[in-house]
Amino acid sequence: MYDFLIIGAGVSGAIIARDLSKYQCRVAIIEKENDVANGVTGGNSAMIHSGHDPKDGTMKMKMNIRGNAMYDDLCRELKVDLWWNGAMVVAVGEDELPGLHFLYNQAKERNIPCTLLNREEALALEPNLSDGMIAAMELPTTGLVSPWELTIAAIEDAMNNGVDLFLATEVQSIDQHQNYYEVNTSKGSYQTRFVINCAGLFADDIYHMVSDSKAWGIQPRKGEYFILDKANPPIVRRTIYPLPSEKGKGVLVIPTVHHNVLLGPSSELITDKDAIDNTYDVLEYVRREVGKCVKNIPMGENIRTYSGIRPTGTTHDFIIEEAPDATRFINVAAIESPGLASAPAISEYVINEIIAKKFDFALKTEPRIERRPWIIINRMSVEEKKAIVATDPKFAQMICRCEHISEGEIVDIINRNCGARTVKGVKRRARPGAGRCQGGFCEPKVVHILARELNISPLDVLLDGDDSILLQGRTKG
Repeated sequence: MYDFLIIGAGVSGAIIARDLSKYQCRVAIIEKENDVANGVTGGNSAMIHSGHDPKDGTMKMKMNIRGNAMYDDLCRELKVDLWWNGAMVVAVGEDELPGLHFLYNQAKERNIPCTLLNREEALALEPNLSDGMIAAMELPTTGLVSPWELTIAAIEDAMNNGVDLFLATEVQSIDQHQNYYEVNTSKGSYQTRFVINCAGLFADDIYHMVSDSKAWGIQPRKGEYFILDKANPPIVRRTIYPLPSEKGKGVLVIPTVHHNVLLGPSSELITDKDAIDNTYDVLEYVRREVGKCVKNIPMGENIRTYSGIRPTGTTHDFIIEEAPDATRFINVAAIESPGLASAPAISEYVINEIIAKKFDFALKTEPRIERRPWIIINRMSVEEKKAIVATDPKFAQMICRCEHISEGEIVDIINRNCGARTVKGVKRRARPGAGRCQGGFCEPKVVHILARELNISPLDVLLDGDDSILLQGRTKG
């Protein structure tokens, strides 16, 4: 019997699991995909929003502002990269000035650091702002993180301290008993006192396994992106926002912690929660929209396009509550933007304001097992490289030429808690395949390493999901 069973291994579920692992309780995470951070978390803009934008009085506003303030400690403890690069909201044309001033006054009322800039002041900071830009607001407490790295690190830390993770385990039904729930899955049944529903796009489907309530639902909203290769000097250093609209924060130009640039997202309501394809017309829309705020964008440096889907709630706010008709069933739903920024505050709220009223928490007395950071050869000095190669020559064998990633790094991220089990799982952790050639050189080598380390046939190595078989058989005897 578990005390807490978390459905969904995205960033919200991961940080809740990690925080619960500090207490004397049994915790498990169930995830239907073959890896964590494989749904909504894996397809967002990777931004830690300042909190200037959400509407007053909403959970989005409260969780965003509090979550932003928690990120320094969170990333330091998990040993995850965090870059406070700042942001600018750009006004293009006189008709956008009232909206810019509204956001500025709202940020000031929330004690969010911000500065209004005229055209010359903004261009001095970001020379590639568009010719149509007439004013901007700078937001220095906007940051960037890798949502994959953060989620994987949080779950690894949780597993180091006793949390169980069950991947490729899809919830099929939930039976409610007097004092517990029985969660029936594709891999068997699990009993738990509390269910924490962090199922992203499918959170409403999970809730409807215990309730007939129609109080809220999830509407999938797709966003499409370009990824540009690394540039020196960079196109922009700060994240560049247009004025927001009812669809969201608009089409942005976003640096990343790995020094690529994202262009996007679009924002279109769809019906299929699994529709992560890209479309020519929408990508052309993204291309046109980013040009309104930023010029000199080197579209010829595009190395990939992708899309993500946001779980937009019908209430237009986060839903974080114990279900009114299912005791000890906690919904953490409709966590769209600014969900990544809000994640640590969501966990704090769930534990302190909801669970603590029904569960007697006691801190563990044994020391925590700290997460060991990923080994990144490309950041080491010559002396550090020599030292680590002396311990294992695999660190001298380059697998990915674009990102300068060694075999030793890939072996390390496979053989640890929450380790990689697929080609994309390796990419999310160590980045082979994330560079200019997009795996053209390194992917066969990654398949070989996975097969060897997992003791499986190369024919059984998956790209990502169960239907993503890479190899069919031998071409030569």
